[in-house]
Amino acid sequence: MNNEIPVQALGPQGEVMAHAVDACVHCGFCLPACPTYALLGDEMDSPRGRIVLMKEVLEGGLDLLDAAPHLDRCLGCQACVTACPSGVPYGELITSFRGWSEPQRQRSPLDRAKRYAILKALPAPKLFSVAARVGQYAKPLAPALPAALRGPLDLLPEHVPAMQPSPEVTPARGQRRGRVAFLTGCAQQALAPNFNAATLRVLARNGIEVVVPQGQGCCGAAALHTGARGEALRLVRANLDAFNPDDYDAILSNAAGCGAGLKEYPVILHGLHDEKKAKAFAAKVQDISEYLATLAREEGLEPFLPTSRPLKIAYHDACHLAHAQGVRAAPRELLRMIPGVSIVEIPEGDLCCGSAGTYNLEQPELAGQLGARKAGHILSTTPDLIASGNIGCHTQIQSHVRRQGSAVPVMHTVEVLDLAYRGSCERSKGQRV
Repeated sequence: MNNEIPVQALGPQGEVMAHAVDACVHCGFCLPACPTYALLGDEMDSPRGRIVLMKEVLEGGLDLLDAAPHLDRCLGCQACVTACPSGVPYGELITSFRGWSEPQRQRSPLDRAKRYAILKALPAPKLFSVAARVGQYAKPLAPALPAALRGPLDLLPEHVPAMQPSPEVTPARGQRRGRVAFLTGCAQQALAPNFNAATLRVLARNGIEVVVPQGQGCCGAAALHTGARGEALRLVRANLDAFNPDDYDAILSNAAGCGAGLKEYPVILHGLHDEKKAKAFAAKVQDISEYLATLAREEGLEPFLPTSRPLKIAYHDACHLAHAQGVRAAPRELLRMIPGVSIVEIPEGDLCCGSAGTYNLEQPELAGQLGARKAGHILSTTPDLIASGNIGCHTQIQSHVRRQGSAVPVMHTVEVLDLAYRGSCERSKGQRV
């Protein structure tokens, strides 16, 4: 798409945005892949419509205020990237645009306060845990609260578990086959600490030494995708200082959104002095399922014990794993290694569940519609268990599955592997893995 974007005036991110706009041929293959277009049927709420809007704003032909409602409704799920035959890097475009435009936005005091709270609480697990516990007491009041406050309360689990700090080093069991660094994440330390504990156990069991580098913090994705570019840069550079890629075989994440964020570091720092450092870092980043599947193919994994009965697992593709990172086969390969497990595919499996980082906090109505739609499709497969690889998806799906009256367990892929190594484990309603 021809454009007159003033790249030089916009700095390095201007080059990223102009490149993405150039690549779009306005073919429309992205429309059926877009969750908001599926819900709203509005061209301006589709990827190609939003590309036109961003182009016009960057060229000075359209006021940001007019484009903002449609751009704010974008989940950033990147399903359009998978569908695009021209290879438009839409994720790079929307993220860069939000970073450029946010300082120019005029937001209400309530909106500013909500965004401030999100960006302060999410990257701080201890603070987030306290907030979640306080929120549980406020849940009975949710129906009487404004939507901006009701949405976050609705997503809280029935029980907020105690945090489980990860040790600085988890030694390999038996002969050491590898050494990796591990990003522990933010919200999941408060909401689902067993994700990390299970990850460490599975890696150690397979001869992998795991290091949790001191000084690491939030990956910066939440800040970046909400337009807080300055805060994102601070978090990114802190992690680049904490992780030395040369010391590890891989840098692992077990959260799809975080892993995608880590792999974006070279784009975030494009044209800046530490871009080279970011490229070396990103080259080592892998999702836990990606790493384990490669290990299984090349050297083999410790064998899993069979399930006590045939187990049907509905595997949900987290958008930032399937679309942003292109990791689809690995989680399925791992789950199928468990004797007695079969995988069922979910109708509309490529459509976002509505979590999308902070989306279900900022756009609760649309997120709720997508969550209900996703839960309905999952339950239509009558699974014994639901598996995914992202804390946001886990929280969203579990919330909506419960609202539809189901007690089917929702677990992280690596939790299922961990249970399979331990034989059988009691689950809700007597289900066993």
